[in-house]
Amino acid sequence: MNGPTPTADLDPDVRGRMSALNVSPLWEVMQGMVPPEPRSQALPVAWRWREMREQLLEAGHIITAAQAERRVLMLRNPGLPGRPQVTDTIYAGLQLILPGETARAHRHSQSALRFVLEGSGGYTAVDGLRAPMRRGDFIVTPAWTWHDHGNDGDGPVMWLDGLDVPLVGFLQAGFREEHEAERFPTRGDAEQVFHRYGNALLPLERQAAGPTSPVFSYPYERTREALHGLAHGGQIDDCLGAVVRYANPLNGDWAIPTIGAWMQLLPRGWTARHLRTTDSVVLVVVDGAPTIEIDGEAPTTLAPNDVFVVPGWRRWRAGAGTSGDAVLFAYSDRPVHQKLGLYREQRG
Repeated sequence: MNGPTPTADLDPDVRGRMSALNVSPLWEVMQGMVPPEPRSQALPVAWRWREMREQLLEAGHIITAAQAERRVLMLRNPGLPGRPQVTDTIYAGLQLILPGETARAHRHSQSALRFVLEGSGGYTAVDGLRAPMRRGDFIVTPAWTWHDHGNDGDGPVMWLDGLDVPLVGFLQAGFREEHEAERFPTRGDAEQVFHRYGNALLPLERQAAGPTSPVFSYPYERTREALHGLAHGGQIDDCLGAVVRYANPLNGDWAIPTIGAWMQLLPRGWTARHLRTTDSVVLVVVDGAPTIEIDGEAPTTLAPNDVFVVPGWRRWRAGAGTSGDAVLFAYSDRPVHQKLGLYREQRG
């Protein structure tokens, strides 16, 4: 007697008995559960800074930082309706702090990064260590560390928040706690941490290698210097250009265990080879007017502070254009793919 074919319709009585027992037939859904290749519903999307900046400043008139706790506009992918995330596993938001404001101290299980887009006089404090926020700086907020933000300057400060919120939410591993005070007590600054662990120089005594980098502020001027050194020396990756990743100096891993971040320089007139990777990538333009071509569509030209998302396993490449070098900041869920043995890429 032959068994049912994968397309056979179940008798309603049989289906009802299965449902009552909280089981269902795998053969009806297996092609979707185990597809031949990744099929993210997330879409490639660009958020234009000229529009986002206007909306952020308007939000500054609508609500205070104290009322909002975090005055943020979340970037929502139209391919993931109803879900406050930019890809399947990554959250992105644009945050504004006005002069004299403080975003009060709290902590949570989710890891976060800040990439500064505009302004001066702002700061992020992590467990009482304060880091200035200047355009192009990359700042790490490790999971379950007290952190607050403020603005001691004369103008607005704006940055991109990147978190592993969707991933932690899927695992149902999220916790959060409010600090009793608006600001966590100050006990130093980020520069002293960089001097202790940065510049490829480490303390003589053995240091425990935690999952997150002890260096939590990576100034853009140092990153840009490293990029120019690579580009000048001809060390150009054929898909990413001159590229450096933000690393944990104690173990060489990514700076954040669940979020990989890097900066790439595309030399003037240079165009990358095509690339497909399983991780989803969020790109932010730092300098120049790069183009992004994805899935054979016409290239999209971006401007400084524009944000562009490349969902996983989409074929894409970047170009610098002819007006000058282009610099892009990027972050993705690559560390999770790598640690689970799931990362795969295809070049060319």
